[in-house]
Amino acid sequence: MSTVTTAAATTWRVDPIHSHVEFAVRHLMISTVKGRFAAVAGTLTGDERDPDSAAIELTIPAASIDTRESQRDAHLRSADFFEADKYPDLRFRSRRVAPDRSGAFLVTGDLTIRDVTRPVTVTVHPGGRVRDLQGAERAGYSATTRISRKDFGLTWNQILEAGGVAVGDEVTISVELQLVRTTE
Repeated sequence: MSTVTTAAATTWRVDPIHSHVEFAVRHLMISTVKGRFAAVAGTLTGDERDPDSAAIELTIPAASIDTRESQRDAHLRSADFFEADKYPDLRFRSRRVAPDRSGAFLVTGDLTIRDVTRPVTVTVHPGGRVRDLQGAERAGYSATTRISRKDFGLTWNQILEAGGVAVGDEVTISVELQLVRTTE
């Protein structure tokens, strides 16, 4: 990913105040419910001249889930879904970063939810790079992917009287990251 400006590997850390992870899933087969995780941490290291050298690691506390409905959030933290007490973090670790023709990057990596790890491919769009008011270098990225929640053991559901299910299987995940170059 094009954030590193020297030949040596550079480390960038996620600015948790200016970053967020959101998700969307079908509800009752008639609408989409959106939510977010209130916390995200992580790093990106690599050499700008070699995108495949990039290593991305993100950690998202499962208990930070927020759908603006406290009962639903409690249910999502329970054993029916994330079982946040037993599996406190969702994790992503990249394995390969490759530029595509559009200027985006395809990041292949391992996503772990509830101690189940599956490969995913994330489309990442660079948002730019600037120096902030304190002189720190910052970079922004937008990323999206879709997963099957059942692939990660998130199988709870209810059959509707009219047919269909309460919660859809496909989950769209959107990530907005603002990274700060470290001075280590």
